[in-house]
Parts: sequence; structure tokens; C-alpha cells
Amino acid sequence: MNTPIPSKIKLHKASRILELRYADGRGFELPAEFLRVHSPSAEVQGHGRPVLQTGKQNVALVGIEPAGNYALKLIFDDGHDSG
Repeated sequence: MNTPIPSKIKLHKASRILELRYADGRGFELPAEFLRVHSPSAEVQGHGRPVLQTGKQNVALVGIEPAGNYALKLIFDDGHDSG
């Protein structure tokens, strides 16, 4: 598996943006709301029947932790931290 690994990971708390940069010059700025409502967790994906997430416009990321060899665990201020 050839999973690209970010060369830079930065959480911009004031703007609620997670910034990812890669060695090849690609970069992404992902809003916390987007990450929260598109979480791969069972709460959001509903075991094959996605559950609409509402009231997440003002959700913020309060932490990021490594998970396994290549993933990130995102911790949101509404208590969500799985997926």
C-alpha cells in the first residue's frame, strides 16, 4: 500500500481548519464541520445507512493524535473522537 503521508499537519483552532501538506506540493485545508459530518464512524455512517449530522456548524477540533501507522484521531469539542 502506498498511502501518502503528510509532511505538515497543523490545526488552526481560531478558524477551525485542519491543514495538511504533502511533499509533492499538494495541500488541503479541511474545515472541522466537514470532517465531523463526514466521519467514517458508525455514529455517522450508521452501519451502511448514513445518519444526517445536524447542528455541527460551530464544531471545533480540540486535538489530534496519531492512530496506528498512518491515521489521525480527531477529537472534537462535542465529544466525538472515533472513526
